[in-house]
Amino acid sequence: MKKIILGIAALGLAANAMADDKVVIPDSTGFKFKDVKIVKTTPVKNQNKSGTCWCYSTNTFFEAEILRVSGKEIHLSEGFVVNHCYMDKAIKFIRMDGKINFAEGGACADVPYVWNKYGMVPIEAYTGMTYGDTKFNHAELVDALTGYVSVINKHQLKKLTPAWVSGFQGILDAYMGKTPETFTYEGKTYTPKSFAESLPIKMEDYVTVTSFTHHPFYEPFVLEVADNWLWTSMQNVPVDELLEITNNAIDKGYTVAWASDVSEPGFKYRKGYAVLPVDKEVPDLKGSDMDRWLQLSNKDREAEKWDIKGPVEEMVVTQEVRQQMFDNKETTDDHGMVIVGKAVDQKGNKYFKVQNSWDTNQLYGGFFYVSEAFFKAKTMNVTVHKDAIPSKIAQKMAAK
Repeated sequence: MKKIILGIAALGLAANAMADDKVVIPDSTGFKFKDVKIVKTTPVKNQNKSGTCWCYSTNTFFEAEILRVSGKEIHLSEGFVVNHCYMDKAIKFIRMDGKINFAEGGACADVPYVWNKYGMVPIEAYTGMTYGDTKFNHAELVDALTGYVSVINKHQLKKLTPAWVSGFQGILDAYMGKTPETFTYEGKTYTPKSFAESLPIKMEDYVTVTSFTHHPFYEPFVLEVADNWLWTSMQNVPVDELLEITNNAIDKGYTVAWASDVSEPGFKYRKGYAVLPVDKEVPDLKGSDMDRWLQLSNKDREAEKWDIKGPVEEMVVTQEVRQQMFDNKETTDDHGMVIVGKAVDQKGNKYFKVQNSWDTNQLYGGFFYVSEAFFKAKTMNVTVHKDAIPSKIAQKMAAK
């Protein structure tokens, strides 16, 4: 198989983006999920007030891979990756005269990029937090960095001095602390590079796969979304094969890094599920219920239409429907997570079990269930170990 560079993992949505903070009791949702296959992973993290889900999810994915290979549980440093990405993103922003995105969002590819270029460190060596913080809060930092690069970009009509890079790094160091040149872990001294080399996984063993018809199938291409600041590419397959790859990965004991749109009204993280119901302008109402419906405001009608009481009829997602949703911006690049298992509901409908990075204060402890219809329509891409791809699909990729 050709080496396919790891692709997008979408912009992170912080935990405070969840609209409904009420405690949800599982029996109240109308869903009863049964896990049928679970792959072991490391604990749920909390990205808190940061848009760095791409890092939290991809780090967790690689932690699960380390766990799968060695049986050892480790927490990789999100701060180390984010710090380096901010700097390199700023340099590219200036080189491109401010004509590319500079924001918190990033891609699954950003983690292996940092891994290969700078190395990796455990959380014990670098948290990326100062002043006694225990959770990321990047609101002030992002505004400071964005303002800084915007000012530097305005001065490009004149000769830039190298001082701007030191100034940018100074802001990062003040808010996140300096990344370590050496550190001691479990009694041994490492550099970030030597630590990465000591870990039992290699970045070239991972492949990112997507499914869009505006590029040929079985050939790599750069997905055109703003947070793909590295312009990395991914392999392109039909959507049914995207689903097959993900199912095969879980069946074989691999987790899957998953980038998806989570802005849909059927995405109910607090209630523990994401579904894609058939969109009906008016619910199936009769008599007094219909009279009440007609008296509701448009806002209340919309809320009631998506007040799901359990398993529902879902859309049939074809390749054409999926592409149309992407082209018209109905499907957007929102969030990175990790698929860790498979499940069914009480009617036998199939789901993927997903690990999020919005802490554990949720009815399934930070996990939720995504229907296959939602997955087929709203997946931006998945990243998997190359051995998790069915051989017949891998052969098609290699043939191109």
